[in-house]
Amino acid sequence: MQPFTYVGAPSRVVFGFGVLDCVPDEVKALGCGRALVLSTPQQAGDARGLSERLGGLGAGVFTDATMHTPVEVTERAMQAVRASGADCTVALGGGSTTGLGKAIALRTDLPQIVIPTTYAGSEATPILGETKDGLKTTQKSPKILPEVIVYDVDLTLTLPPGLSATSGINAIAHAVEGLYTQDANPIVSLMAEEGIRALGAALPRIARDPSDREARSDALYGAWLCGVVLGSVGMALHHKLCHTLGGTFDLPHAETHTVVLPHAAAYNAPAAPEAMARVARALGVTDAPTGLYDLAKGLGAPVALKDIGMPEGGLDRAADLAVANPYWNPRPIERAAIRALLDDAFFGRRPGAIEETVHG
Repeated sequence: MQPFTYVGAPSRVVFGFGVLDCVPDEVKALGCGRALVLSTPQQAGDARGLSERLGGLGAGVFTDATMHTPVEVTERAMQAVRASGADCTVALGGGSTTGLGKAIALRTDLPQIVIPTTYAGSEATPILGETKDGLKTTQKSPKILPEVIVYDVDLTLTLPPGLSATSGINAIAHAVEGLYTQDANPIVSLMAEEGIRALGAALPRIARDPSDREARSDALYGAWLCGVVLGSVGMALHHKLCHTLGGTFDLPHAETHTVVLPHAAAYNAPAAPEAMARVARALGVTDAPTGLYDLAKGLGAPVALKDIGMPEGGLDRAADLAVANPYWNPRPIERAAIRALLDDAFFGRRPGAIEETVHG
């Protein structure tokens, strides 16, 4: 056994069916009495319903959470926090809403309760990605980690199959990178492999029957594990590329992760054979990059950047940005190879087997 360091993130998790009913008690347990409910415009009705459920504990709603957490939206939310006298936030939704709650917490240190309705996994991390002037930057702080996560499986039953697929593969991406990251350790690797297994098995079942409660429960469980991985260790090439593409070209977050993941895995496969073996085992396939691609394609998820809004003329700039600031990756970051990766992702080519990746 190699020496390792493992730091457990202090977060309370409530998981089950119908556990939304516990939110008022969780607000009180934090010692709070003025909860501002956050959501995207699409989930405004649910946010107002939750605020009504909170009764006297509710301080109002802010329903303008936006993808990639733009700083200007956060500044408007901060005005709502001050005007409402909120002493905590309750974020109801996916990664966009979770990100807004984290951005508020970073600025105020207010306690957070997060109620995920997708499989993003970001609720389990002390990481915040914010966008300003077309660039997305990431920071990590204990202040960003939500105090309480309420996983109510019932809230995911209406998540459309297409969004379930991309959201779930987004979560898988956290675990894949967690297996080969510089500070990987055996505890996190156990969580990563189990998270990939749970999601890899659940997502096809959800695609066949979106109302399958056990499949929904397994997927949410897997997403939580993958989120813990993301919050426990550093990330590498895949997340760097996705932040570059998302922040600079305003591509949809989960879809970008879904498209890029097989190609980032293929790029790193020669330098991370043990990690790729674990990914393949978790998915029940012989080759991890092609298995990840086939999973996405089989779910009807996008597999090409050109299909999610990426301009072909932006590929050179994306490659330049991806190599602009040095960062750790199991395989050295080479501009020409990254440009080739992006080309494959743009056109949605199926990654070759590991040997083809090395010699092609």
